[in-house]
Amino acid sequence: EADGEVPKQWYQRRVRVAEFWKEEAAVAQPKKHTLQPIVTGTSVLGIVCSDGVVIAADTLGSYGSLARFRDISRLMKVNDSTIIGGFGDYADFQFIMKLLNQQTIDDSVVGDGVYRDAPSIHNWLRCVLYNRRSKMNPLWNTIVVAGRDFSGKPYLGYVDKIGVSFTERSVATGFGSYIAQPMMRRAIEENPNMTVEEGKRLMARCLKVLFYRDCRSLNRFQIGVVTNTESIISDPISADTDWTIGANPSGYE
Repeated sequence: EADGEVPKQWYQRRVRVAEFWKEEAAVAQPKKHTLQPIVTGTSVLGIVCSDGVVIAADTLGSYGSLARFRDISRLMKVNDSTIIGGFGDYADFQFIMKLLNQQTIDDSVVGDGVYRDAPSIHNWLRCVLYNRRSKMNPLWNTIVVAGRDFSGKPYLGYVDKIGVSFTERSVATGFGSYIAQPMMRRAIEENPNMTVEEGKRLMARCLKVLFYRDCRSLNRFQIGVVTNTESIISDPISADTDWTIGANPSGYE
């Protein structure tokens, strides 16, 4: 009888294991990819000045058309030479920030004094975003990289969710590419040697216009500055607005 109990126990164990995996198969779902962004941020602006780079973004996270989160930061200080700004899905941007934070920690642990400059981070982001796009599971972000290279020269780069990247004197994402980019280009033409302080005032003006025109924006924003000595992100700033201009347009009654 004792010998007969062993096969019986093994049989019962096999039945329990089979039932377990049968239940797992019933509740398991196919692997899913992000089909559309959920909580999103709108325009990120950047401009190269004579003595540094200025980058700016508002603090709104939109849940569809709902202005759900009004106090999120879409600018991240990577190190003393680089600040990035994220447009698009905020959860994916948080994932990118987590990766960059780990890279910064790894650099500190090595302790050899070598850090990643803005071009290095820009190229790394291009590879990451293109890799995810090639897996048909993109990170739904457009990233603006502001900073300086190892020689101290100002650097401003752009990379979108499919890995398209370039550098330019001024960049904008989202609705800002239609509204703010012409304003920045005109300012550069009129003042080619724009200083950081002038760039900050220009960013504030562009974001104020975007608040009037873009229903996914907010009049509360942050401005980041990268110079030869440091990189700083300001506390949130609230722009004064005047909606009496709404009475001026006619023909829409």
